[in-house]
Amino acid sequence: MTVHFIGAGPGAPDLLTLRGRDLIAACPVCLYAGSLIPEAILAHCPAGAHIVNTAPMDLDAIMAEIAAAHMAGQDVARLHSGDVSVWSAMGEQARRLRAMGIPYTVTPGVPSFAASAAALGAELTLPGLAQSVVLTRTGGRASPVPEGEALGRFAATGATLAIHLSIHRLDEVAAELARHYGPDGPVAVVWRASWPDERVVCGTLSTIAAQVGATMERTALILVGPALAQEGFEDSRLYAADYDRRFRAGRADAVKG
Repeated sequence: MTVHFIGAGPGAPDLLTLRGRDLIAACPVCLYAGSLIPEAILAHCPAGAHIVNTAPMDLDAIMAEIAAAHMAGQDVARLHSGDVSVWSAMGEQARRLRAMGIPYTVTPGVPSFAASAAALGAELTLPGLAQSVVLTRTGGRASPVPEGEALGRFAATGATLAIHLSIHRLDEVAAELARHYGPDGPVAVVWRASWPDERVVCGTLSTIAAQVGATMERTALILVGPALAQEGFEDSRLYAADYDRRFRAGRADAVKG
């Protein structure tokens, strides 16, 4: 018996990996975060599967479901939205599984920041503007943010920030980041990226709070940084005609194919 943690992607059912789909189809038990995962993904579950929405459950109740499956010798598909490596609460579940001697695997998923960038048609790392993307959040009831990870510290680097779970604090986020990126710093808010009702609002740090108002909550992602403007950058050297690289024809050690 094995528990398979599966990143179910940002929302669109066809942004699920093939591995994730096949694991779901092979597991007689499926635990899923119902507030964030569309029911269409559950269509991959086998007939007669025991399907449990964990949204209203606490950790003990979730682990009790897994323990019951373990006793029955049934594999479990444990679905979390986006990618399980960030803000999924997988860590605390995995710690319990190790203590219980229950094996588990991890299958990555398409993260929400990538789906949001796709909705914008944007590259988040542009030459001369930003070469780093910081995934972060503001502090909340569930998890405070360490002092060393304050937004201002990340903003001071000039990197592109992908700020999760913070749309309810958009006013103060914009005000804080305007000190570093300037009031005209570009920002985008993407709500429910890849879902049928996806919404995108683009603006500046001085205007975005008024533009969004109270129209978005919970699953909106805030993207901030000069790369969001998609202008004022140079071409990368990667495809420059005079860039010496192994895959360029004419080199003695050029790689073919």
